[in-house]
Amino acid sequence: MTRRDIRAAVVGASGRMGSEAVRAVDAADDMELVAGVRRGDDLAQIIEAGATHLVDLSVPEATEDNVRFAVSHGIHAVVGATGWDAERLERLRGLLDENPGVGVLIAPNFALGSVLATAFAAKAARFFESAEIVELHHPDKVDAPSGTAVRTAELMGRARREADVAPSPDATTSGLDGARGAVVDDVRVHSVRLRGLVAHQEVLLGSPGEQLTLRHDSFDRASFMPGVLLGLRTVADRPGLTHGLDGFMDLGL
Repeated sequence: MTRRDIRAAVVGASGRMGSEAVRAVDAADDMELVAGVRRGDDLAQIIEAGATHLVDLSVPEATEDNVRFAVSHGIHAVVGATGWDAERLERLRGLLDENPGVGVLIAPNFALGSVLATAFAAKAARFFESAEIVELHHPDKVDAPSGTAVRTAELMGRARREADVAPSPDATTSGLDGARGAVVDDVRVHSVRLRGLVAHQEVLLGSPGEQLTLRHDSFDRASFMPGVLLGLRTVADRPGLTHGLDGFMDLGL
């Protein structure tokens, strides 16, 4: 692609992730930053700027409207904002059916190492009796468990069901609410919120006499930018909805 082929607008440009994306897009030789949209700004500026691609790193209450606006105007979208439950995804699929040729990527995590760790966890989960996840983030994160942990658990749970692996053994009969974490597809997920953290996840797999731990750490939001740029460079070639950056990485998930 030439520089004119990817004309990107970043929504959520004043946030921590958004400002990092503004810098990354602006520095990329094969794309052009045409708009930085902040909370309360009119989305019409995206059209006026001639954007071909949207990066949405906004907030859960705004992300669906932002993406629907982009799709309705033929703009491809790369989305890192949370809040995309099954109902919202289904509505988006319906809108994409009405706008063939438009691509949308919704990625719980843009760090390539995190996506790889999730893929490894899904591959390994069927070989172990026990499986749990601990995700650790900064205290300003609004959702728990994280989208990455939910997707990891879903992929692990699917792999374990396909291999007829029983749910992890657990003899707990009494305990405080939340002590054993949330349950996502029969996988326990524990959330930590601590000042000083950015984004971290451990997958713990165990069988008699052994344990496998898969851990990924993002120490800086710059770690997410290669994935954002990969999404921008690929999304136009993948019409419709892609859920998870692994869909652009040929990992076989």
